[in-house]
Amino acid sequence: MAGEMVRDVIMGMSDGLTVPFALAAGLSGADASSSIILTAGLAEVAAGAISMGLGGYLAAKSEADHYTREQRREQEEIDSVPEVEASEVADILAQYGLEPNEYWPVVNALRKRPEAWLDFMMRLVITYLSCYKDMGVRFYLIHEE
Repeated sequence: MAGEMVRDVIMGMSDGLTVPFALAAGLSGADASSSIILTAGLAEVAAGAISMGLGGYLAAKSEADHYTREQRREQEEIDSVPEVEASEVADILAQYGLEPNEYWPVVNALRKRPEAWLDFMMRLVITYLSCYKDMGVRFYLIHEE
């Protein structure tokens, strides 16, 4: 989380400093007065700050809304098709080389703890989404068989 914040601050500062300097350089080349250059620069800084703030807010809100939708979907799947969800967990654990006698006790223990099961599935979904988000639609096509 802290890494994302640092990244956002660096990107914001980069954008926030580049555009006003470019604007000032352009207006200087147009032989505008110093007061016009200063006013335009300050207006651009204010507009840029508002734009970056709204962009950050909308991105965070969209991410939170997406998480809530995914959580609701996972809960519905746990409630309506628990065997399928249990098999999904078992399949994932098997990919790590665990044998059925090793992973089924874990799967059954999760099934007895609905909140832990949902949390496990959400961490799994979020991990997959963050690892494969650059793959876009291809990820969903491959994994929605």
